[in-house]
Amino acid sequence: MPPTRPTHRAAVRWTMRIVPGLIVCTFGIATYAVAARFCVQYLYQTLNKKGVAMATLVLYCLLLVLTMASYMRLFFAIQRDPGLVPLLRHSDPETLGSGEKRRRCRSRRHRDPEDAHAWAPPDSDPNSPGLEAFYSRDVFACEVDGRPKWCSECRQWKPDRAHHSSELGRCVRKMDHLCPWVGGMVSETSFNFFTHFTFYTTCLCGVALAVSVYSLTEQLNGREISVDGWVIAIIALSAFFGLFAFGMTLTAGRYLLTNTTNIDMLRKHQIFTLAVRIPQDTPPSSKYPTITYPLQSWQPVPHALEAQQPNGSAGPKHSRDMQATRKFAILRTEAGENPWDLGLWENWKSVMGTSVKEWLLPLRHSPCCSHDSMVSDYPFGPLVDELRRRYGVPDLNGKIPHGGLSSSILI
Repeated sequence: MPPTRPTHRAAVRWTMRIVPGLIVCTFGIATYAVAARFCVQYLYQTLNKKGVAMATLVLYCLLLVLTMASYMRLFFAIQRDPGLVPLLRHSDPETLGSGEKRRRCRSRRHRDPEDAHAWAPPDSDPNSPGLEAFYSRDVFACEVDGRPKWCSECRQWKPDRAHHSSELGRCVRKMDHLCPWVGGMVSETSFNFFTHFTFYTTCLCGVALAVSVYSLTEQLNGREISVDGWVIAIIALSAFFGLFAFGMTLTAGRYLLTNTTNIDMLRKHQIFTLAVRIPQDTPPSSKYPTITYPLQSWQPVPHALEAQQPNGSAGPKHSRDMQATRKFAILRTEAGENPWDLGLWENWKSVMGTSVKEWLLPLRHSPCCSHDSMVSDYPFGPLVDELRRRYGVPDLNGKIPHGGLSSSILI
């Protein structure tokens, strides 16, 4: 059924274009009902409960401003920067021929984008573009052979915690989920704004539900001849959206405090493989394999030109071999262990920021969006030191950690 997936993608794209407009219209209708009809016309003018009306109106307007500000910040963050991994020049779809494009389209229709048995194998070139971005750090996620994870769709190495989105056709950093309610992909660049939005929406719906139920109670007590239809409508809308937003807020809070994503929760028992830098003179061990970067070339050369390479094999030296080589131990976690779990407080700050102002207002992107550290792409938690102890792996000073966080994994 070849047309099914393209049709589904088109439907998703149109849904993401239409739903945000419907959300804004719903907020507008609810605001008219709560502010104008309930607070002003009914509570203030009809019942003459001025204090209740003014307090409710001020609280509702404050939450409405925070909700809409969070939503606009979230929407534009997703549209302008959804967290896409930059494409290397050789993998840019615009540079591909028509035949190559058709092959990619056919491949996407018939397989899982995250399938390990991809039609495009990892680049075997030791000077593969982008590879140095991984081994220049001290720790990175890798495959069992020590090379970084490979995306066959983008045809390049995937950064830590990046996943390929079949809907966007690109790898996304710390991808969480595709949300039609907010018009796109929620990822590292927008998850804090998403949390703000769901939290303030829950509070806003709570106020709308409270004032509408209060108005209904007053009308049922006999003070009104008939029940206002707006009251029933707002009770239904606020209850539905409030429960949905509350559930999303709880889910987002769980992800925040555990430093996980929706993708991670779908793979609860996944096993991570990490390349952890060790001293060059570390002796071989039967407990773990090692890999040395820059990688060697496996092309045959004349015997007179052979030179012993870092991995113990002969091959010609490349320009990058002139740089300092780095040796990594390849370590595997147990099922369900999260190497990026920093602890509740640090997990919170890595997404929501370090100040109360950032926790309450959608001001800037999360600190985890910064990838300038030469230690790791994302900060690793104490599990890295635990893995060193578990496998008997020395740190960069040649010592095996016995307690506390090693300085080699702090950012």
